[in-house]
Amino acid sequence: MISRFFNLEWKQFSRASYFQKGIAIKILLGFAVLYFGGAALMLGGSLFFILKKTIPNLDPIVIVNNYIIYWFLFDLAIRFFLQQLPVMNVKPLMVIPIHKNTIIHYLLGKTTISFFNFIPLFIFFPFSIVLIAKGYPAANVIFWFLSVVFLTLSNNLVNFLINKNNTVFYVLLSALVIFAGLEYYNIFKISTPIGVAFNALYQHPYLVFIPLFMMLGLYVLVFQYIKKGFYLDDTVSKKVKEVHASDLSWMNRFGSIAPFLKNDVKLIWRNARPKQVMLMSFVFLFYGLIFYTQPTYQKMPAFLAFASMFVTGGFLMTFGQLVPSWDSEYYKMLMSQNIPYKKYLESKWYLMVVAVAISFVLSTPYLYFGWKIFAMIAAGALFNIGLNSFITLFGGALNRVPIELNVKAKAFSNTNGFNPTQMLIALPKLLLPMLLFYVPYKLINFNAGLIVLALSGVLGIIFRDFFLTKIENIYQKGKYKTIAAYEEKQ
Repeated sequence: MISRFFNLEWKQFSRASYFQKGIAIKILLGFAVLYFGGAALMLGGSLFFILKKTIPNLDPIVIVNNYIIYWFLFDLAIRFFLQQLPVMNVKPLMVIPIHKNTIIHYLLGKTTISFFNFIPLFIFFPFSIVLIAKGYPAANVIFWFLSVVFLTLSNNLVNFLINKNNTVFYVLLSALVIFAGLEYYNIFKISTPIGVAFNALYQHPYLVFIPLFMMLGLYVLVFQYIKKGFYLDDTVSKKVKEVHASDLSWMNRFGSIAPFLKNDVKLIWRNARPKQVMLMSFVFLFYGLIFYTQPTYQKMPAFLAFASMFVTGGFLMTFGQLVPSWDSEYYKMLMSQNIPYKKYLESKWYLMVVAVAISFVLSTPYLYFGWKIFAMIAAGALFNIGLNSFITLFGGALNRVPIELNVKAKAFSNTNGFNPTQMLIALPKLLLPMLLFYVPYKLINFNAGLIVLALSGVLGIIFRDFFLTKIENIYQKGKYKTIAAYEEKQ
């Protein structure tokens, strides 16, 4: 029966209209797996020696056991954002004689081949090999490694539960931040009791049954959780939800584009996918911390310009790149109205401008790093408004992949609405600000680079009507192809 499930899923994938796009995405994901898997193997193989050199007075296995709790909490947070839980079209299977338990076991079994479950193999397996080679007891190391694998699989099952309950996730994420803060400031070291527990797993191999039974218990819990809602009437029945209307009359000041702006705000507020994307765009505000805190990047101002563009461009880069796919479910109706296409595009532009402006205000804490950094963020914001927004709208004309608004999918891992062409369009958005800043910086000075980057955005704002008209012509030429593409259901 399991082989039949695999066969059905392969037929569904290979016969779909988006087969070529799916192959391209899987090839790209394969390269990503090879890259990160290779990096994890190198880390695992060198971890013992890194710890031995950094903290010579402590045993590397003790150091790992003390801080491994942060690994599992971080792993759980990453899974929530990136791990796509397996899905299967179970509606036709529920009316034929296949036991529900078989289907659920198959779905849960698919999660074990997730890349996230192989990460401990890539890191802790080489680390364990090095430990054995260095004379550590083989039985202790092997059963300790098995304990780590069982706990990783337990994390995988916990992700099923928190995936449907955001509150649990935010509690876990808050716990990670709080514990890390308390540890950093020497207020309370959670690594001490956790280290004792994991050191016990290493010193007493028979304790491997504790994480094993924990994993089995979670499996039963998740199995019952899925089975409880596994009924045909729940699958086919339409759920009626009460819609709470918001007063958006203040948007009337935008004139003829106000109806479009109101629709976009309601779309974001009422639907799962755009709400997740908006939440993810907030994370981009912290992107600068990766670059501004590292002395290495202070000597590479072009990368600082790259980071500054990202700080205020989160919404533009995530939500904006999927225009007009957000409206794919009612695009035909929208195009049948007596509405100038330019007004539609202008409303999207204003939405991105407002998002960049809000992000810029929220980025004021970066003043801590100095006025030069904040001036670079301001120049990046102007670039986003004046040029990046139009590049994004242009890329939308080439994106004809529909989006299901209420698919509860990961904001990063879900490829619904993804088009390989977007990767090519992303190149000028990433490289152009670096080039605009670096050339005058190299020829003149730092301030000249800032001025050119900012002026590029100002010129884009001045020639806004020109750019919108050119982009409108591109959308108009491909309008009927876009309508036809949105009619296809994936």
